[in-house]
Amino acid sequence: MSSATSSAAPAASFGESAGTDAAPPPLKGLRVLDLTRLLPGPVAALRLAELGAEVLKIEAPGAGDPTRTMLQSSSDRVAGRPGAFYRLVNRGKRETRLDLKSEAGRHVLRALATEADVLIESFRPGVMDRLGVGYATLRAANPRLVYCAISGYGAHGPFADHAGHDLNYIGYAGVLDQLTSRDGTPIVPNFQIADLLGGALSAVTQILAALWHVSRGGEGRFVDVSMTHATYAHNVVAQVALANENAAADAARHATEASGAGSGLLNGGVPCYNLYRTLDGRWLAVGALELKFWESLCMALDRPEWATRHWSLGQAIGGPDAASLTQELAEVIGTRVLDEWVALLEPLDCCVSPVLSAAEAARHPLFNRAAHDADETREPNPAPDGGQTGEGESLGSLRRHPGRQT
Repeated sequence: MSSATSSAAPAASFGESAGTDAAPPPLKGLRVLDLTRLLPGPVAALRLAELGAEVLKIEAPGAGDPTRTMLQSSSDRVAGRPGAFYRLVNRGKRETRLDLKSEAGRHVLRALATEADVLIESFRPGVMDRLGVGYATLRAANPRLVYCAISGYGAHGPFADHAGHDLNYIGYAGVLDQLTSRDGTPIVPNFQIADLLGGALSAVTQILAALWHVSRGGEGRFVDVSMTHATYAHNVVAQVALANENAAADAARHATEASGAGSGLLNGGVPCYNLYRTLDGRWLAVGALELKFWESLCMALDRPEWATRHWSLGQAIGGPDAASLTQELAEVIGTRVLDEWVALLEPLDCCVSPVLSAAEAARHPLFNRAAHDADETREPNPAPDGGQTGEGESLGSLRRHPGRQT
C-alpha cells in the first residue's frame, strides 16, 4: 500500500485485560483501506488495526474527516492538531488524502484496492458507484476484496437514501423507547449504541466472517451493514417480550408494558438488579440476578430474611413486593458512602460494583496497566469496618477507585 503519514501507535487492544500477556497480532499482514468518517467506520477499522491489520485511512482534501475538529479542545486548536476524538478513533492507522472526484484520485484508489484485503466505506448507498469505484468495479480488479459498506439503513430498502445519526437509528430500532426515566421520558444516551454496536462491531464481525470465506478459497464479497437493522437484531429482551405474547393484536402494547422503565427484569423491576444511591450521592450497581448472588448480598447486609424475596422464587417482576424491597434496600444503601460499600461487597463476588465516572474508569486497574500492576503488588490491608485501611487510605485510592480524590 502507498506511503502515508502515520498517526499515534495503538493502545492496548479492544477487549484486552490489563494483565494479558502480549501475543503476535492475529491480523498481521491484513491490508485495510478505511474511507470512513465520524465514528462507526473509523472504530471498525481501529478494531482491525488493534488486531494487527495495516490500515490506511483515506480522507478527502481540505477539511477531511469532520472529527478532526469535532469536540476539539482549545489547546489542540491553537496547536493546529486534530482533536482527541480524531486521534482516539484513528490511532495506529496511516493516513493519506485522495480526491475521489478526480480521475487521478480514483485511479490511485483502484490501484490500492488491487492490493488490499478489505475496504470499508460509509458514504450513502450509491455514492461509490456514481464515483466509478463501487464494489463491482473494485471486485473486477480484485476478486478477493472484502468490501464493507456501513450505512444507517442499509444499501437497499425504503430508507436507503435517508440521512440519520445514532439517535435516529435507536429510535427506529425500538431501543430508545426503553431508555427512559420512570415517567416514560426518553433519555439522550452519551453512548452511541447504533454507531458502535450496530455499526462498528457488526462490521468487524461480518468482515472477519468474509475473510474466513476468502481464506478457504472463496471470493470476496459485499458486506452490507445497516446500523439500524443490526441494532434491532440485538434488541433481544424486548423481542422476548413480543415473542411471549399470544395475542398478536396486543403484542406491541404488552411488549411496551413489559419493557417500560422499572417494570422489567433487566431495567429496574427487581431489587436484585438495580441502581442505588449511596450516602455521598454516588451510585452502586447491584447485579445479583442469580439467586446465589442475591443470597450472598443479603447475608452481607445482615438481612437474611430478604434472601427468599427473589424473582426466581416467585417474586413478581415489577410487582408490589419487588417495589417495596427495592425501597428497603435503597434505604440501607443510603446509610454508607460508596467506598465503604465497595470495601464490604466487592470481595464477596456478589455482582455489586460502583458506578464510575469516565475519568475514574480510565484510572481503574481494569483498564490502566500501571494501576493494575500497583494493585497486584500492594500489601493486603483489610478494612473490616469497610471504611479506612490501616494507613488511613480510603477505597477511593488506587486499589479500588484510582480516579477518586481522597
